[in-house]
Amino acid sequence: MERLEVHDRCPLTSQQKARRAEQGHTIYSSNLIIPPRNNSGFDENFTISTLRSDPAESARLFQSSQDLGFFYLDLRGDVEGETLLKEADRLFELAPKFYDLGRGELSKFDYKSRGSYVGYKRSGTSIVDEKGNLDRNEFYNIPKDDFLGISEMPFEHPQLFYKNEDFIKLYMQSSHSIVKLILSHLNTHLHLPPNTLQNLHDLRARSGDQVRLIKSPPQPESDLRTALGKHTDFGSITILFNRLGGLQILPPPSLTPAGQEPQWTYVKPLPGHCIVNLGDAMVKFTNGLLRSNIHRVVAPPGIQGKETRYSVVYFARPGDGVVLKRLEGSDVIPELKEGEKEEEMSSKDWIVLQALKLRGVKDGMSDEEKKKFWEQSGRGK
Repeated sequence: MERLEVHDRCPLTSQQKARRAEQGHTIYSSNLIIPPRNNSGFDENFTISTLRSDPAESARLFQSSQDLGFFYLDLRGDVEGETLLKEADRLFELAPKFYDLGRGELSKFDYKSRGSYVGYKRSGTSIVDEKGNLDRNEFYNIPKDDFLGISEMPFEHPQLFYKNEDFIKLYMQSSHSIVKLILSHLNTHLHLPPNTLQNLHDLRARSGDQVRLIKSPPQPESDLRTALGKHTDFGSITILFNRLGGLQILPPPSLTPAGQEPQWTYVKPLPGHCIVNLGDAMVKFTNGLLRSNIHRVVAPPGIQGKETRYSVVYFARPGDGVVLKRLEGSDVIPELKEGEKEEEMSSKDWIVLQALKLRGVKDGMSDEEKKKFWEQSGRGK
């Protein structure tokens, strides 16, 4: 964890602050100094109980959200955090039972047949790289709106989910509470009017929020490939739980030692923690100030690769009618460039567009057709 300098009784002089700035420190106020980031690897870690009470931790979170947009959140020792850990454990227990239903049963809920991103995605239906290789994971998207009684015409889902809907609902609500906490800190440091970000992510409003259960089977040692291609998340905030490794991030050049190229870095699972990352909506709201970082999933390293990898995810997205553009009322968010015009697209339209972008793979596609599909998607940039 980074060492913070807090000068409560003896605020730094303007000369001292200038010297710190020259050394690469970030200065948030007269009494809070954050030193330059350690580039030795992924170690961004916050504690939820400290985050609730420590302004220095809050400021560090804001800086991290600008630099990388990926961090661990230690949920232990906090009522809401412990609840989320408990419900995540129950979903990890549910996931194998769900996939034991078999592809024949799960295909009844195929998302493509619904023209939606709600439901089941079988493996091998998304392109993961410029070579045209296909993904090696299957997942099911469980929409918040269907299970919290918000949808007017909810989709049908497997009976197993309805039998366990009480703790699925609780997981959604607990995840959303953590999302709201993070948004509240970002809202403060962005100098936005009170509750601006929180109101754009109302739990009871229609939105693309969803729980995702992911299964990635062991891969042959002679043919290890990327299970999920490089991408950024297109929502606002993602809450992720893994039990096995395989998640990698590609740090930006600003966090890469001089003279070196960015290298894929593992983000290993930590007990009692979730992994949090910001999505593209936060980039749009802040005109690029906050970061949505590239990540991917590869085969788990070492002996972990012999096990089936499950992940439990909560994707928080803005309300369906929210337009994804620079937010007004902040003196921190950069202004648009002269003559620059923003795309006027609702959150709902944006999410559908992005969710289906790489999932139009058809059976029998040639390798060249797959490569072209990848290039046109823009995901390889």
